[in-house]
Parts: sequence; C-alpha cells; structure tokens
Amino acid sequence: MAGAARASCIVTALYRKVAAMAAIPNEHGGPGGSERLSGASLFAGAVMMLSGPLSILMGASGIAGDNLFAASQYAYRFDLTAWGWIHIVVGLALVIAAMGLVTNKSWGRGAGAAAAGVSLITQFMFVPYYPLWAIPIMTLDLLVIFALTRFYAGTNGGR
Repeated sequence: MAGAARASCIVTALYRKVAAMAAIPNEHGGPGGSERLSGASLFAGAVMMLSGPLSILMGASGIAGDNLFAASQYAYRFDLTAWGWIHIVVGLALVIAAMGLVTNKSWGRGAGAAAAGVSLITQFMFVPYYPLWAIPIMTLDLLVIFALTRFYAGTNGGR
C-alpha cells in the first residue's frame, strides 16, 4: 500500500509541475498568455480572414471556367480547374488558420504562418494567369508571415 501511495504522490507532483509550467504568463498574447491578442496577431488574422474567402472565390471562378484567366507557355501551367481547386484549398486553410489565430489557439500562429507561406508560393506560381490579383495577395501574405514570425524582444521578469 505504501508503494501505491508513493506513486500517487509522484504522479501528483509531476502533474502540478507540468501545470505550473503551462501557466507561465506570456505578455505577448501567445499560448498560455492572457486572453488578449497582440496587434500583430489581430492584423494577421484579419488579413487572412480577408484573403481566404477571396481565394475561395477566385478558385470558384477558375472551376467555373470563367474567361478571367489567361497565360501563355509557362512552367507551372495547370488546367484552370486545378488552379481553382488549389485556390479553394489554400483559401480554406487561410480561414481555418485565421479562426485559430483570433481565438488564441496554441496552433494558430504556426498554422497561420504555414498557410500564408503556402498561399505565397501558390500566388507566385499564379502570377502569369492574373498578376493584378497575385502580386497584392503576395504582399499581404508576406505581411502576415512577418507579423506571425517576428521575434518579441523584451524582459521576462527575471525568469
């Protein structure tokens, strides 16, 4: 019986230590921090909530066979239906990541940076089809990546 009580005490102590480590406050709105988001995270979430649905609409236009897109011989030449599905998937990823970011989920920053990175690459490949769309979206994707991956310099209260 003494062995079971000792094991229970060890498990309880480990649980308390892990809970204390997870509860360290983060003054920049990251996981384990306060419920308030930083301005950069709110900006990134808002831009992704704008860019995602617009990418979904662009994808729907590509799937519908609209005459909006045209490109000559190009290394990344896909069928417009393929580009439509690519834009829909990337747009959904942007919306999901933005919702995770603005609700302050632990995976929101990483997923947002990854989704914006994928969007940046696909928009670069899409430049010959519709440059007036792709270049501004690439700029927004770069701003989102910068906002989500910048290093927060500051003191940590002597810890």
